[in-house]
Parts: sequence; C-alpha cells; structure tokens
Amino acid sequence: MTLGAAPLRIGVLALQGDVREHVRALEASDVEAFGVRRPRELDGLDGLVLPGGESTTIAKLARHFEVLEPLRACIREGLPTFGTCAGMILLADRIVDGTADQETIGGLDVTVRRNAFGRQVDSFEADLEMIGVDGSVHAVFIRAPWVEQVGDGVKILAAVGEHPVAIRQGHLMATSFHPEIDGDGRVHGAFVDLVRGR
Repeated sequence: MTLGAAPLRIGVLALQGDVREHVRALEASDVEAFGVRRPRELDGLDGLVLPGGESTTIAKLARHFEVLEPLRACIREGLPTFGTCAGMILLADRIVDGTADQETIGGLDVTVRRNAFGRQVDSFEADLEMIGVDGSVHAVFIRAPWVEQVGDGVKILAAVGEHPVAIRQGHLMATSFHPEIDGDGRVHGAFVDLVRGR
C-alpha cells in the first residue's frame, strides 16, 4: 500500500454465513473490511465477498433487503467479488440441482452443481494446489458445490479430481471451499491482490 493511501474497503455480504471469519481474514491483508446488508452500504466499495451459507436463503434475504438488484448492478459494473461455497453458487450464471425458484446474482459464465460432494455428513478436507497461492491450500468442503462447465473466459485455479473448485473470470473469483475457516489468509490475499490490480 502506498504511504498515506486510504486502505481498500471490502464488504462482506452479511445476510447469513461466516461473515466475521471473512472480515478477520480480509483484515489480515491490511484492508478495511465490514459487513454489508443494505444497498447504500455498497457505495464506495473496492471489493465484495459473498460468504457461504445456504444459497437459496441468501438470495431470498437479498431480495427482502432490496439488495439483490444493486448487487447484480455492481457486479455488471466491474466490482471485484469473491464467492465462497454458497457465494460461488450465487455468482454462477447456471445451476444444476437448484430449487425451482432459485435466483442467483450471476456474472460467472459457469454451471455449478449444488451440494455436489454430498450432504453435511459428506463434508471433507483436502490439500490443494491453487494457482495464485504459494504452497498448498488446506480446503474445507461443507455441502460444497463444484463447477460442471466453464465458459471460454473462465480460468480454473484448483480442482478436486476432474471437478473445478476454484475459478476466476476477470474481476470475479470463487471457491467451492471455505478459506475463511482455517485462518490461513492466503486465498483472501489472492482476492485482495485481484482488487488492488483493478
């Protein structure tokens, strides 16, 4: 950061999920991080995190709090955004095994399968190599999605077997796993670098 420059301001959508954990992980990268719930709180953000949780519930709450359309507009206008687990589903343009009324924010030219690795009892951990992060990443998967199809502009950053679990497309980044849980901070650091690069 340039001496005297204001810190980056990165919001975490605070409707459900590991909001505090994401805020702590972002603060470790020397940014100003805080929860956002209302449209006006999106003003002036340099970046945004969509946390895990339950994707249908988050989308319904976003519509209830009248923040769904402003989120879509911010992403269309280029706001760097990082989705984890349910956040990946929310950023996907297409979903497999979604509910009949499921909405997404969209932006990522991908097809994502909900709960692809199984139910809560099928949660697992794995060490992954991830492009943009030095050394292996200890990834925690909880009712996690995976990416079934990627568009031409999508870069696969990490995979479990043949299934992409970390991706980037321009100003958007997403992981199937929960990097906020283990306190590592390097995946959030990669997102912060993306924000600074914009």
